[in-house]
Amino acid sequence: MHNTQAHSNNRGTFARRNLWSGILFGLGFVAFLDEALFHQLLHWHKFYDKSTVAVGLISDGLFHAFSYFATVGALFLVADLRRRNALWHKMWWGGKLLGAGAFQLYDGTVQHKIMRIHQIRYNVDLLPYDLVWNISAAVMILVGIGLVVNARRDQREGRGAFANA
Repeated sequence: MHNTQAHSNNRGTFARRNLWSGILFGLGFVAFLDEALFHQLLHWHKFYDKSTVAVGLISDGLFHAFSYFATVGALFLVADLRRRNALWHKMWWGGKLLGAGAFQLYDGTVQHKIMRIHQIRYNVDLLPYDLVWNISAAVMILVGIGLVVNARRDQREGRGAFANA
């Protein structure tokens, strides 16, 4: 089988794995950035701010472990896709942006506003922070959806790497 055709077939066969490894990576990566930047470096909040500092530190540790394992797990899936010559960058980046945006939107709406387990910052006007946080999450989700839809269209129409399939 021609190498481009094998590559195209592998992409199609492993489309879902490309998408889900991207989603997992996006979730883990944005959670890692949130933890490192807002929790550790800026000290704006802990994952769980409704208790003692010790409980907040434990919650941050668990949150950090989640982000680390999600990111590393996703990279193992990416390594497997590369080994199979099936890594589909457009689909993976679409998944990555979907995962990152979904995490950020969930954090900004459910954790910040509904559950109120923490806020982005304290003792400031939250509206600008909330707007930037949630609008950037929505933009990531929309761009991610656009990439996934575009990748699926490429596959259906035989464009790009699928042209020789």
